[in-house]
Amino acid sequence: MADKTYKQPENVPGAWYVDTNCIICGLCSEYAPAVFKPSDDFDHNYVHHQPTTPTELNAAEEVRQLCPVDAIGRDAV
Repeated sequence: MADKTYKQPENVPGAWYVDTNCIICGLCSEYAPAVFKPSDDFDHNYVHHQPTTPTELNAAEEVRQLCPVDAIGRDAV
């Protein structure tokens, strides 16, 4: 489970985030590029846009569930 106390600093404010456990496997940025992208140094991914549409929300939720290191989090809303 992602830990909101260890959010990547590049995450935009909002419910969705990537924490420091990210190993930049590429899953989230490949399947949900509207929400996730790699850091400039390609060390980790982060949330560059909070999902707002049903398509973005579904893609973000799918990759959250598939993340191999559980680095994607979503605060309760």
